[in-house]
Amino acid sequence: MRRYSVFAIAREAARYHQGWERAWAKRAPKRRYDVVIVGAGGHGLATAYYLGKEHGITDVAVIEKGWLGGGNTGRNTTIIRSNYLQDPSAAIYEKARSLYETLSQELNYNVMFSPRGVLMLAQTHHEVRGYKRTAHANALQGVTTEWIGPQRVKELCPIMNIEGPRYPVLGGLWQARGGTARHDAVAWGYARACSDMGMDIIQQCEVTGIDTTGGRVRAVETTQGRIECEKLGGVVAGHSSVLAGMAGFRLPLESVPLQALVSEPIKPCMDIVVMANTVHGYLSQSDKGEMVIGGGTDGYAGYTQRGSFQHVEETLRALVETFPMLSRLKMLRQWGGIVDVTGDRSPILSRTPVEGMFLNCGWGTGGFKAIPGSGFGFAELMATGHSPLTEAFGLERFREGRFIDESVAAGVAH
Repeated sequence: MRRYSVFAIAREAARYHQGWERAWAKRAPKRRYDVVIVGAGGHGLATAYYLGKEHGITDVAVIEKGWLGGGNTGRNTTIIRSNYLQDPSAAIYEKARSLYETLSQELNYNVMFSPRGVLMLAQTHHEVRGYKRTAHANALQGVTTEWIGPQRVKELCPIMNIEGPRYPVLGGLWQARGGTARHDAVAWGYARACSDMGMDIIQQCEVTGIDTTGGRVRAVETTQGRIECEKLGGVVAGHSSVLAGMAGFRLPLESVPLQALVSEPIKPCMDIVVMANTVHGYLSQSDKGEMVIGGGTDGYAGYTQRGSFQHVEETLRALVETFPMLSRLKMLRQWGGIVDVTGDRSPILSRTPVEGMFLNCGWGTGGFKAIPGSGFGFAELMATGHSPLTEAFGLERFREGRFIDESVAAGVAH
């Protein structure tokens, strides 16, 4: 793999950009691999990358039923933060945030990480108490956050109306090193690095069955044939329960649609990320000038990737009081993703009842921010059978009652 650099750009410009090579190789599947990862989204590709980088396992296939990054990785609002209350959550998200900071240099691919800061608004006294508690917990966890007052909020985001009649801004939890990254670029950068290690990335390859003869994984049946493997990692977000069903067990999660939208492009007016959980909306401004807006999950289980007028109306009705300027913007486009939500709103990174099969799922609406940390920990779990980052997120916690209840801690499943 040739390195990208300013010299490479100058060289290719001189020959009309005719010499660029493919970012990752296009290969047909082999008959057998040491490891098969199902799902070529951010988490799956990161897992494959760290299997190679940290553990020397490169006989790996990453198979995807659609196109690389075409699921939730390419459908989210790109927020990166680690200010979680529970210790296991803070650990894996802070690992991810710290890896994001140097990811472009490590992968030699610009993922456009922008540590612009994430502000979580407190608009009720209950939220004030909750965020102050989280700030104290973060201090003990080594995660840098701070509680700030309304005037500081206004300084950080001048377009905000902090005197809202229903929900005035009482302060906020500020993480200065949080921010955003380019979602597609994260997937493409990991894919390029995996391909350079000799791993196979196979698109348009849908899993149709899993061979679990003798209680352990033997192979996956796909639309491109049977692929044998020693270990199988399932990283398929909203389709995790479908994959588990093929292996003969059930998962304690449900799949629900999550929608987002962007406005028409406007001049720069907001250089941070704002999350408003009381009115349930969050937004940032993209590098193209669009206001990127998201809200909560739909109130029903489903597998749709479409938007709906009801969701747009509900989300924007909540936000226009705090951000009056939004009422004058036109919507450019909207979309949906399929998120997998557990009862405690925390992920599953675990062995399964099938020997040799592992699952990484249950990230709900907050998966993008965790991609590097998730891949790092899940790769360690698959390679060695244990990882400090994933230990608390095993399937057994639901049987034992050891919930990591971020829904109670954050008041929202992000």
